[in-house]
Order: sequence, then C-alpha cells, then structure tokens
Amino acid sequence: MSTLTIRLPDEKHARLRELAKHREMSVNKFIEELATISLAEFDAENRFRTMAARGSVKKGLAVLEKLDAAFKKK
Repeated sequence: MSTLTIRLPDEKHARLRELAKHREMSVNKFIEELATISLAEFDAENRFRTMAARGSVKKGLAVLEKLDAAFKKK
C-alpha cells in the first residue's frame, strides 16, 4: 500500500473531514472511496469510447431509434 500526501486549503480539509464523519468513515477511507469511484468512471468512459470507435454509426442510430420507440410507448 502507498502513502500519498496532498495539500488542501484548510477550509476544504475541514469540510472533507465533516463529510467523512457524516458518512461514519475516516477521511482516508472517504478519499479512497472517491478515488475508486473516479477510476471506475474513467474506465467506463474509456470502454465506451473504444466501443464507439469500433462501432457502426448506422447500427448505433438504429439502437437509439428502438430506445426512442420504447420510451414513447410508456
């Protein structure tokens, strides 16, 4: 496991500490959770962009048309 030192304005650190306390976790655990969420979002975006680059515009538009039709029925 690695140790990371970050510099934050005192006010931001205090707010993060309050938020972590509100969620009943340590600041360390809270920052780890935020990092996990950010990495998951980054990975999902990269997967989406990779699939989009390989995909067919025609097929993509056809899927969107099906979705539009399905939501109009509701």
